[in-house]
Amino acid sequence: MRVTMLLCDSAQQVGGKLYVLGGGWTHILFRGQSMNMSLAVVVAVPWDRTNERFDIETTLLTEDGLPVEVNDVVVGGTSILEVGRPPGIKAGSEINAAFVANFEGLVLPPGGYVWDLSLAGESLARNPFWVVAPPEQQTAA
Repeated sequence: MRVTMLLCDSAQQVGGKLYVLGGGWTHILFRGQSMNMSLAVVVAVPWDRTNERFDIETTLLTEDGLPVEVNDVVVGGTSILEVGRPPGIKAGSEINAAFVANFEGLVLPPGGYVWDLSLAGESLARNPFWVVAPPEQQTAA
């Protein structure tokens, strides 16, 4: 399966389409307050894998590969993906399934992170990003 994953400020999935705000960033400035982020995801399901149920898991990891925890809970989520074959579609076609994972109230210290998306236990997409410390304020002498 092919997976496209975009990190964004906000996203929605409506009618099989993704609506994305502030998408495609890789660096965000640390401000010491909570932030929201979304993963906008498209999974291209092969023809011969339609009508199967798959477990999808998203996990936020540190740059060292350790799960990020907030209040002793790993940041991420799970859901189930199952795609049917639309009538009249050509045999062998991939069928796209779009979905969004929203994460609110994250306070991440400066450093590197990566979102990992696994399907049926296999890591299929990784999206790295960095929380950057603000430059030191210079004062006039």
